[in-house]
Amino acid sequence: MILEGRNAIITGGSQGIGTATSLEFAREGANVCVLYRKHEDEAKKIVDEIKAMGRKAIALKCDIAVFADAERVVKDTLAAFGRIDIMVNNAGMNWDGVSWKMTEEQWDRVIEVNLKGYFNFTRQVAPLFKEQKYGKIINITSINGLRGKFGQSNYSAAKAGIIGYTKAVAKELGPFNVNVNAIAPGLIETPMLTGSDARNKIVDLAMNEMALKRVGLPEDVATVIAFFASDKSKHITGEVVKVDGGQYI
Repeated sequence: MILEGRNAIITGGSQGIGTATSLEFAREGANVCVLYRKHEDEAKKIVDEIKAMGRKAIALKCDIAVFADAERVVKDTLAAFGRIDIMVNNAGMNWDGVSWKMTEEQWDRVIEVNLKGYFNFTRQVAPLFKEQKYGKIINITSINGLRGKFGQSNYSAAKAGIIGYTKAVAKELGPFNVNVNAIAPGLIETPMLTGSDARNKIVDLAMNEMALKRVGLPEDVATVIAFFASDKSKHITGEVVKVDGGQYI
């Protein structure tokens, strides 16, 4: 087990990629703090599954865009586990609209959640990782942060910002044996996709781009996150790895 005895925080842990990552971490030996904003029942169910594997787990409610929430969560996780080794910044949202119709609220909320939320949690764990001279930070971006996406200027800007933020923090924390990497999924079968009225159209468009001609599953991303959370990736930092079935090629 590549994460034996490690303690992790996973934002957006109650759905999609976050759920798959929480369970994958537990299978690999980690204790997990599952964060959620709305889906309390789902988060508690995941905690029960993790505990059934013999690991420790807690579910905490927070809005990642709120700095004080991040501070509270990190303190509560330390109280529960005694130490934090891994931070997975995964939670996100979209609120689409073309740039000439997008409202200030649409722009601000997506940037606050998808970019500031990553800062909020990294800011809390960075001093801990620096002091203990060990830590793994994995940020979930998107291929649309690499290339842009029509109707998603706010989302693309935030995801591009995550890439720059990842590289900067990797340089800052590297001397303290802290790895900071990003993963850029393509189209993944998450609630964000399945809940869309345009799901079939979105899938058809993505399939035309994909080399592998299959929609990715959350588990496809979770296994890569687990790799970056482990010491198997100890000499990799500041990287952005696409998990997209060849969609970006």
